[in-house]
Amino acid sequence: MNAMYSIMESSIHCINLWQLDGRPMSGDIGRGATRDAIAFARKLASAGDRPKGFLQLAGGTNGHTVEGLKKERLFQTTTIHEASIYETILITLHSPNALIAGVAFGGYARKIVGRVLSSVQSHHGLARVEDFPEQLLQAIIESLALVGTVKCYNIQKQIT
Repeated sequence: MNAMYSIMESSIHCINLWQLDGRPMSGDIGRGATRDAIAFARKLASAGDRPKGFLQLAGGTNGHTVEGLKKERLFQTTTIHEASIYETILITLHSPNALIAGVAFGGYARKIVGRVLSSVQSHHGLARVEDFPEQLLQAIIESLALVGTVKCYNIQKQIT
């Protein structure tokens, strides 16, 4: 990584987002599947010569990744609290080790949304999910539940 960064450094004029692959993408859903990705983030956190900018973890990520990163104090969490209708307060909760600013879900996201899309195809053949509002809503709910782990909101609370 250092060699790549040293080559690019003279051309970098802004803050970058570096996507880090913890392990090959698999779409695995279990807690064990994300352990390698979190271990990679932990190793990077201890490296003094990491690239400047935001780091996004990818490869081996799933619905358990953000929870694991938070336990390791590697995930920077920003929450928005409404103080009134006209005022919001942005609170950033982080430690000096809060290194990971984003998570790419890739194969895992395709897998969970794909279940809904497959159910449409199995019942209606090749079809557009937009033509089936209930299934479209289910796909959106599944997506928001996953993204909500990063964005710090609870989709179940929003729906009810």
